Amino acid sequence: MYTDKVLKYFHKPRNLGKIKNADGIGKVGNLACGDMMYLYIKVENIKGKEVITNVKFQTFGCVAAIATSSAITEMVKGKTIEEALKVTNDEIIESLDGLPPIKIHCSVLATEALAEAIYDYLKKSNKPTPKDLEKKHESIVRHNEELEERYEEWMENQKE
Repeated sequence: MYTDKVLKYFHKPRNLGKIKNADGIGKVGNLACGDMMYLYIKVENIKGKEVITNVKFQTFGCVAAIATSSAITEMVKGKTIEEALKVTNDEIIESLDGLPPIKIHCSVLATEALAEAIYDYLKKSNKPTPKDLEKKHESIVRHNEELEERYEEWMENQKE
């Protein structure tokens, strides 16, 4: 079901943990499957470019969620903000030698966690936010609000 690489990243995740005083924090989740990802970034200005010098994650979820979180941290460490924003879920899947179709949403969550961490960094730093990133952030916020509403409705129905 899972490739050797996915299992390797699951059993020995890279960049696991939290960055104290992170420059940006991305938090995303999928209520349907229960996965929750936090991605922390540290950004430094190197030769006039904003570079992700450290990145860590905390993921509560399945094998694929942990593996994709770990993979994206390795993919973006040392990249500029612009380069990191170009990482796609397909590239994550490819870096892991594939994911089962039912687990592809985990790679999407990983890219969303990164986008949210970068968005958070740019907002905290009072830096301009690219329009594509602003749209992605708005979509993630809407999605999270919808999920929260569904969860609250479900909880109310459980009381009856």
